[in-house]
Amino acid sequence: MKDNSVEKKRLFDKPRNVKKFLLGFYILLALLIVADFFIPEHANFPWEEYPAFYAAFGFTAFVVMIIVAKYILRPLIKRKEDYYD
Repeated sequence: MKDNSVEKKRLFDKPRNVKKFLLGFYILLALLIVADFFIPEHANFPWEEYPAFYAAFGFTAFVVMIIVAKYILRPLIKRKEDYYD
């Protein structure tokens, strides 16, 4: 019979492991940013040649999606508070 009071320890239960994971993630991120300066890009449009164009484009698209969802889609699908009463 198993003892249910003892929980199995997971990898990220220890703060030390979380710190190691985040350190590795940040190192990988820094290497990718540095590598971006050395890898030649073949742009189809002139604006794609600007540094960090895709990061700015992605962030702008994310902000626009949030605004559209909050101010346009939410009023369309929102129900009144007493809808199920």
